[in-house]
Amino acid sequence: MMLQHSGPSLADISCSALVPCLSPPGTLTLDDFTNFTPIVKEELRLAIQTKRLSNGLSADMSSDGASSSSDRASEQPFTHEEHERRKRRRERNKIAAAKCRNKKKEKTECLQKESEKLESVNADLKAQIEELKQQKQQLVYMLNLHRPTCIVRAQNGQTPEDERNLFIQHIKENFKHASTCCL
Repeated sequence: MMLQHSGPSLADISCSALVPCLSPPGTLTLDDFTNFTPIVKEELRLAIQTKRLSNGLSADMSSDGASSSSDRASEQPFTHEEHERRKRRRERNKIAAAKCRNKKKEKTECLQKESEKLESVNADLKAQIEELKQQKQQLVYMLNLHRPTCIVRAQNGQTPEDERNLFIQHIKENFKHASTCCL
């Protein structure tokens, strides 16, 4: 519910009418109020409230006539029980905040350790990859060195298995010959 003011609007009232010591009459307009610092605005608000109280009006300038929470707090002081309840709640909140910070710190440390461990494993795997690449290069090199002999054998029609069998047969013959000679 909005209360309507029958007097002049705020735009019609100069700042000096509200706070006489601020400036000469008629020199400030409503647009000038937007450029004031928060301190000046607070002083103006207090001056308006004082003026309204002296005229017998409510100090609250809200449209529904309800007092603000800061006004209510100043009107009703806290009882000892409310003060103790607030104190316990603040203590619980302080403890919960400390637990939360500790939990966050532990989680950060755990993630840091896991990150370091994974970086170490990654470095080890990269070193292993390099070692395997070098082994592969050596094997390819050895294969390329051996390739000409494989081509010559293939042209003669011999396979590596045939050569092995011939080698075994040659060893057996040498063994038989050595055993018959020594008897």
